[in-house]
Amino acid sequence: MDLKYKICLVIICAAFCSCITKEKEPAKNAEKPNIIYILADDLGYGELGAYGQTKIETPNIDELASRGMLFTQHYSGAPVCAPARSVLMTGKHMGHSYIRGNDEWNTRGEKGDVWNYKKVVKDSTLEGQRPFPKETITIASLLKNSGYKTGMFGKWGLGAPHTESIPTKMGFDYFFGYNCQRQAHTYNPVHLYENDLRYHLTANDTIAPSTKLGKDEDPYALESYEKYNQPVYAPEISFEKLISFVDSTKEAPFFLYWASPIPHAPLQAPKKWVDHYVEKFGGEEPYSAKYKKGSRNGGYFPNRYPHATYAAMISYLDENVGKLVAHLKKIGKYDNTIIMFTSDNGPTYNGGTDSPWFNSGGPFNSEYGRGKGFLHEGGIRVPMIASWPGKIKAGTTTSHISAFWDVMPTLCDIAKIESPKDTDGISFKNTLITGNEENSQREHEYLYWEYPEYSGQVAVRMGKWKILWKNIKKGNKAIELYDLDNDLAETNNIADKHPEIVENLFEIIKREHKTPENETFIIKELEAIYNTK
Repeated sequence: MDLKYKICLVIICAAFCSCITKEKEPAKNAEKPNIIYILADDLGYGELGAYGQTKIETPNIDELASRGMLFTQHYSGAPVCAPARSVLMTGKHMGHSYIRGNDEWNTRGEKGDVWNYKKVVKDSTLEGQRPFPKETITIASLLKNSGYKTGMFGKWGLGAPHTESIPTKMGFDYFFGYNCQRQAHTYNPVHLYENDLRYHLTANDTIAPSTKLGKDEDPYALESYEKYNQPVYAPEISFEKLISFVDSTKEAPFFLYWASPIPHAPLQAPKKWVDHYVEKFGGEEPYSAKYKKGSRNGGYFPNRYPHATYAAMISYLDENVGKLVAHLKKIGKYDNTIIMFTSDNGPTYNGGTDSPWFNSGGPFNSEYGRGKGFLHEGGIRVPMIASWPGKIKAGTTTSHISAFWDVMPTLCDIAKIESPKDTDGISFKNTLITGNEENSQREHEYLYWEYPEYSGQVAVRMGKWKILWKNIKKGNKAIELYDLDNDLAETNNIADKHPEIVENLFEIIKREHKTPENETFIIKELEAIYNTK
């Protein structure tokens, strides 16, 4: 065999081996499912048809439940936005999470007037919340490092522009939406963010959040409210970018985190859906956005038809969930995609949302003191639906007790990658796949929350028991105990009958609390308990 022939043979063999290698890589990726995690904002446990809602129409999300699994005992990581998202992203509960409250990162006002919308429009350094440390490990960074293409759409709220704590530096290949929570107090902003740069919505005017009607404007006239509905609706353009991201993923599996700002106040929704509910609900009194004496339901923008608009927001989100599922089917990615849908906390009590009228909390009280902002069930128990064709049995319901800090190990398990050792979570993949959690699913001994805002709170869920300690910073020493098997509404405090169960709280605090790195989140009374171990 002459030298020239040998060289040709080597080249041909090398090319053949290369082809085999290239053929194997897509197959390897194909084993990993696409992951879509949809996080609604302030959506109550009872605001979906699948969870008993009768006034608001959510057929597409209900369809996810009918084709997948509905969780009845799933919990948020916290009762408000930023800490809930922190727990979700890091797999660490509120006793360990770096971010434990809605910290606007403006200690002693050194940043400036961060709540002045018009000033923030001119100065991006005024935007954002307290950033994660640079070395923070997130779900996105884990999945990205394992070959996933990662994208986030909606509301971030875990950092600020010009810091290391923006989505594209926390594991996301692409980001489109609100960087700052405060900017999300209007659905018609003058800018959003695409990756690390402002994306200007030039058609919108600067209508600052909380702008009220003028004294000469008729609250019953629709034209009085025209200024609150600018041409570009942020969720609409975000959804367009989301679909483009899905189309761009090609062979790589993708992780899509859709953190929709809906239905967080203010009340703003597409006209077609508002008109639908005005016809359905009939006439109603306008919402002035002013706080009345003895009432906490004020703030944000006024609205002519508050009930119709709130319902419209949720149905608009539902409509887009349906569009996303239809698109996945059209491009052949639906069968290999797991979709999870949940909410960051319970329903709010302000902004004209009227949670009692909608029965937003379902079996849980959702009025002030019981819903958003509080560790009662109405504030932290949230709807959770998971759908995965051929993997999750259709039409199933689980009572497995789980929480946001379980999502990281679960997604790692699904993606066949190792979860960090310091996560507080337990994967619930076995519940999803087998539907037989009694035999194969590891359980938490208890779930733990601590929350420094709203006067300081701690809660523990331990089997059927719920231990609750409120108003800690006000010197309250009375601890409440509820039997959730018989008292879902938490109306019958039986702490005096079971002192031995209440006593567990202090041992759990010693085990689960870690002194916050940010002094803003310190609850001195917990430090005293923690330091006695």
